[in-house]
This record gives sequence, structure tokens and C-alpha cells, in this order.
Amino acid sequence: MIHLENITKRYAGHDALQRLTLDVDAGEMVFVTGHSGAGKSTLLKLIALIERPTRGRIVVNNQDLARVRRRRIPRYRRDIGMVFQDHKLLFDRNVFENVALPLIITGTGKREIGRRVRAALDQVGLLRREKQMPETLSSGEQQRVGIARAIVGRPTLLIADEPTGNLDPELSLEIMRLFERFNDVGVTLMVASHDLHLIGGMGHRRIVLDNGMLAGETGDEEPDGPVWLRETRSDG
Repeated sequence: MIHLENITKRYAGHDALQRLTLDVDAGEMVFVTGHSGAGKSTLLKLIALIERPTRGRIVVNNQDLARVRRRRIPRYRRDIGMVFQDHKLLFDRNVFENVALPLIITGTGKREIGRRVRAALDQVGLLRREKQMPETLSSGEQQRVGIARAIVGRPTLLIADEPTGNLDPELSLEIMRLFERFNDVGVTLMVASHDLHLIGGMGHRRIVLDNGMLAGETGDEEPDGPVWLRETRSDG
């Protein structure tokens, strides 16, 4: 699913990642941990093609990312869902419209948009909130809207950068359990988190970064093959 080979990413003379080699199998749920500045966010940005490596090779879903030209990046990202710490919602649009945005961009039909958006909102427990504006929601609900937007395109890979950084422990666990539900049906997940107390008992593989280098791994599990959400597979 994901292969990084001898990856280095340099910013203004500083190596955010150094000679990183890493593999993630399809169907895995992997946590990326490490101190602030260890390279967690940089790693996810490289996988999402928000950034490109200074040196090294990255292959995602059998695509060599060095061969993905700028104009093809949006197509590449259709298979990736992205969740951010600060939600990145549009506050001039309601919940439904925020979740629908990726489908609108790709030219999906109106009826199909309605089916997929409501299926995604149902997955995150917000089906009855589709007409509300984001500012009327709690922080945890806003994060779930962001997750619904990330999964509405039925990605094979979901990456999340500190998705619980602004949430209390109870809500943080709720979000992580939601990610596990997606992983249970075969979605590959990479989640960057510094909350070792939260993720330590979840039983998933952890990749530890230190100053941009791989410092260790722990908690390997056997992955399942990829399928998509059972609740939405019949939607076409």
C-alpha cells in the first residue's frame, strides 16, 4: 500500500525527515508518534503529495509519486481521505455542504451526492445535523464533520494529522474508535499523534520518529484485505 525508501525532506538546511524507509500494508491502522518536530506531519504531507521529498522514493497504491505530475495530483488524492487537527471546515456552508464539497469538485451527480453525504454523516453519528452551520457544533462534532468529508469519497487510505489534539480524553477516544470502525472494513489508516496514553492500549502498530529518523516500531498486527464501508457499498 505505502512504501517509502530512503526518504529525506529538507527545509532551509534542516532535515525534517532523514533516510526514512518504511512500509505500510493495505488494511493496516498505524500510529505515527514522536516529539513535536519529529517529522510526523511532514511524513503525512509527503504521502498526500502536499509536499515532495528532497531525496528518496515513495510508492502509494502502486503509484510512484515522483511520476505524478502537478495536474494529476487532484486525481491521486481522490483515493485519500485527509483529517486535520483544526477541522478546516467552511463556516459559510452547512454540514451537508461541507461534506459534499469533495464530490462537487469531482463532478458527482446531485442524487449520488445526497446518498453518499448522508451515508458518511450516518457513519459519524451526525445524520440529523446536516442543515446546521459548523459554528453551532461542538469541537468534537466539528471534527466528525471533517471525518465525514474525508470518507465521503470512499478512500482506500485515510491519513489524520493530530486529529484529537484539541479534544478532551473522552472525545479523543471516541474519534479513535471511529477510525477503528473504518479500519475494521479494510480502510488503511495512518494517524499522527503525540498522545501515547490514548494510543498505547489500542493494540495497533506504532511508528516512532525522532528528529526525522525512524527510532522504532511496536505493536504490529495482521492486516485485513481492503473493502469499503459495508453500509455504503451498495451505493455504486
